[in-house]
Amino acid sequence: MNTSWVEISGEKLKHNLRQFKALLSHNTLLSVCVKANAYGHGLVECAKFMAENGADWLNVNALYEAERLRKAGIKSPIYVMGYVPLSDLHKISELDLRVVAYNLETLQELEKIGKTVRVHLKLETGNNRQGVREQDLPLFEELFANTKFVQLEGAATHFANIEDTLDHSFAMEQLEKFKRMANRLNVKIKHCANSAATMLFPETHFDMVRLGISAYGMWPSNETRVSMKSAGKKVELKPFLTWKTIVGQIKTVPEGEYIGYGCSYRAGRDVRVAILPVGYYDGYDRGLSNQAYVLIRGKRAPVRGRVCMNIIMADVTDIPEAKTEDEVVLLGAQGEDEISAEQLGSWIGTINYEITTRINERISRILV
Repeated sequence: MNTSWVEISGEKLKHNLRQFKALLSHNTLLSVCVKANAYGHGLVECAKFMAENGADWLNVNALYEAERLRKAGIKSPIYVMGYVPLSDLHKISELDLRVVAYNLETLQELEKIGKTVRVHLKLETGNNRQGVREQDLPLFEELFANTKFVQLEGAATHFANIEDTLDHSFAMEQLEKFKRMANRLNVKIKHCANSAATMLFPETHFDMVRLGISAYGMWPSNETRVSMKSAGKKVELKPFLTWKTIVGQIKTVPEGEYIGYGCSYRAGRDVRVAILPVGYYDGYDRGLSNQAYVLIRGKRAPVRGRVCMNIIMADVTDIPEAKTEDEVVLLGAQGEDEISAEQLGSWIGTINYEITTRINERISRILV
């Protein structure tokens, strides 16, 4: 038996995909980002389920992620959004992948390989990460006019400020720039919409949307939620990840004694402590020390002392029925209560994305 595991609700995942399918025209593809171990939810487990329940394409960041999906028997179109070293580009055609391109070296190497490959040109519209600037576009147009094996299938961009704001004017500037640049290219698939854009702005959908965090039932930001409400739009998102562990020991710490490294918590009364066999190695952030809660028997138990590499201590003084091997929820719902990724993030000054993606990949993901 594992001492820590993640449960994935297939029904809730299916619900989220249906919500987004309903927003799209029948001509618009739904691609889902499964990079970063499917935002911590389990790469292969989620990708297989998504491919069977409405996802037209799957998006990964790294080549090794695409290799894992193909090895698992997934035949869906896979788009590699991150950089692929020149020495590995031969695998793009071998694995029947699509790949992002934004530098001439990548395209020249793909042409040298001599195998047909479909690429999507990333256009720089204001995020200043990957992408071809507008003044450099003629160089790429000339190259594509003379390639035999490299096929320009798509054009893409990424919004810089569409999630964390109520003012979407910069995003609309990016959209206009994208349209202007993409219209110069002869491509089948234009795509720029992330989760927030997909929900808020149908004009960003084009031929495909790239759904990220919201496929996993989480909001990109509170501002996106407010913007949706202000626009009179409604999408019901259902988080479907529950991270669990068990109680390994229960002991009483007398009043006045300390709990954990650094003596950071001193018992103000006799404290009944549950020892949980999970820690920051597993992805439970050390910053949650002395401020987070876990759920035991449907009740909140405060984390006492520092989160250790492999152990967390929780105060179950007010949960007298708690016992060894009780199930513990670190993230998710139990009984009538829930600890969300947003709440965990707020306690340590980060975002829901980071909370779930940092759950150690070695921990089993179980579809329920």
